[in-house]
Amino acid sequence: MSDRQRRKSRVGVVTSDRRDRTISVRVATSYKHPRYHKVVRKTRLYHVHDQDNDARTGDTVRIVETRPISRQKRWRMTEILERAK
Repeated sequence: MSDRQRRKSRVGVVTSDRRDRTISVRVATSYKHPRYHKVVRKTRLYHVHDQDNDARTGDTVRIVETRPISRQKRWRMTEILERAK
């Protein structure tokens, strides 16, 4: 397995596209609590590099882990899965 195949990827919704070549992506995960068996939902905000400024607020995008691009950006957008309506 090469290094590119081991990179983590996430799917999330763009919450902000105001900065140049940067988007904020909210990724939601859910899991069942080990003791109480209730579904717990968590969200996390990622600062993502968007080279062509393609993504808009509300779009669903796929992001992959990459080398540090800036102080906060460690993720890169690879594709837009669904455009916002």
